[in-house]
Amino acid sequence: MVGLLVQWILSALALLIVAYVVPGFRVVNVPSALIAVLVIGFLNMTLGLLLKVITFPFAILTLGLLFLVINAIMLLIASKITPGLHIDSFGAALIGAVVLAIVHLLIDALL
Repeated sequence: MVGLLVQWILSALALLIVAYVVPGFRVVNVPSALIAVLVIGFLNMTLGLLLKVITFPFAILTLGLLFLVINAIMLLIASKITPGLHIDSFGAALIGAVVLAIVHLLIDALL
């Protein structure tokens, strides 16, 4: 239970880092980041998983780069649902997805 709470807080921190680094990607405050992480996680468990299963053959052809596009789409959908998360364009969402993946890799390496 504590591990899940720590992972949730670290994911919100990662989202705040992405908002600081990527222009056009804004998170209003920490509670908005916590809610956005829940929404992004729910979207990735449902719609994101479905899209990744359907597009798996194309993902193999693109060496996995299609998954970054799917993650960017999930971020855009989450920005429409979550009141404190604002993403200006698909380009900002794509760069945000890449930076978010890198930040998550660094956090997982530290844990």
